[in-house]
Amino acid sequence: MLQRFVPPALPVAALCLLLAACGDSGEAPDQTAVADAEFDVIDQRQNLLEGIGDSFRAIRGQMEGSPDFAVITTSAQTINTNAVQIIDLFPAGTGIDSGADTEALAVIWEDPDGFAAAHQRLVAASETMLEAAASNDPAMVEAAVGTLGASCQNCHDTYRLDDE
Repeated sequence: MLQRFVPPALPVAALCLLLAACGDSGEAPDQTAVADAEFDVIDQRQNLLEGIGDSFRAIRGQMEGSPDFAVITTSAQTINTNAVQIIDLFPAGTGIDSGADTEALAVIWEDPDGFAAAHQRLVAASETMLEAAASNDPAMVEAAVGTLGASCQNCHDTYRLDDE
């Protein structure tokens, strides 16, 4: 029986071709894909923050007349849900310096403990708003609006570019 001689370099070359076909080029990740992912997280956080702002305005609008507590409750739930989620949408590299359309200042990453504390105040204020909404008591809602507004303003003053 004849055996074929296979030079040792041939299996190595075949493995290299197989890896190349699978896309493992050994090169760095596509920087465009990385940048797109960073912009996606910025879009996500901006959508959540806009939801908080829209819901806050809806609650304030209800306080100008005879309040509809269904609107207040729904808005308070949106604020709380978004407030809890928002902290995970500030990865390093997604501030103004990234070149993205964002107002997130570098102090967010320079002072992570302060930012985390501000986030906790927002979550606590949103929970207070939920309780106030469930009370059907306009005075409680008005007080919760003040606390929530102060929490939002603190973050805006400290961690957001004031471009207006």
